[in-house]
Amino acid sequence: MIDHIGLAVSDIETSRPFYERALAPLGLVVLQAMEHDGNNIVMFGPAGQQPIFVIGDGEGPGEGNHVAFRAETREQVDRFHAEALAAGGEDNGAPGIREIYSPDYYAAFVYDPDGFNIEAVTHSPT
Repeated sequence: MIDHIGLAVSDIETSRPFYERALAPLGLVVLQAMEHDGNNIVMFGPAGQQPIFVIGDGEGPGEGNHVAFRAETREQVDRFHAEALAAGGEDNGAPGIREIYSPDYYAAFVYDPDGFNIEAVTHSPT
């Protein structure tokens, strides 16, 4: 089980609003934003819970990073994709079934402002 994931981003002022919009349909909100040792850090998670996703601008972004957020419904996946694109993300795979993974693997993919491949996925059959 994963406790949390952190990504280094190149511009916190661009990445924060992208993730706020893209992750809202999945029930993730900003839990805390802080500066630590000259680095800006923003922590996301379900309201009232512990952070599960963190972005920070203290290090350079890495290549090949991929994060998949679990959605409860296909409608949440659809909304994630729409919000991510509206927030400036680039399409990397419209919502739909990915039978290569499993018959019920419904996912959407976007590139964030740094080019990270961000996915929302549900395994629900409807």
